Amino acid sequence: MWKNYIHSISKEYNFRDPAVESEITQIKEELNVELPEKLLGLYDETNGVFDRFDDSLIWSTQQIVEENLFYRNDEEYKNIFMPFDHLLFFAPAGNGDLFGYAILNGHIQKDDIYVWDHEDDSRRWIASSLEEFIKGWITSEISI
Repeated sequence: MWKNYIHSISKEYNFRDPAVESEITQIKEELNVELPEKLLGLYDETNGVFDRFDDSLIWSTQQIVEENLFYRNDEEYKNIFMPFDHLLFFAPAGNGDLFGYAILNGHIQKDDIYVWDHEDDSRRWIASSLEEFIKGWITSEISI
């Protein structure tokens, strides 16, 4: 479903082998959060989505763990930004901003996607679902 959906919008993206259970488990264990159903479904098909330059539309599971741990644990960032443990980042904007889901009471409760602005530390709603985010970002209907 996800590969076909993305290719229906643009043929410019490439896919990897599906994520394996241990990679999904690592996200759960390292970040203490369950992936939302739609993102989990995407990882069942491909471990990330990349353009021809190997830039991420959607990070691999390994990159999700690495990037989220960095933002949550970096001592310098703790002194200049609000905490990041209430967000699960899954994609870069290419300018330093990041896209993610809100974590409420330890769970991702809604499909809404937010953007974190690295310049002013704001967190703003941009899409009501992963599908809307992917389509909007690829077609530039979503801009930041």
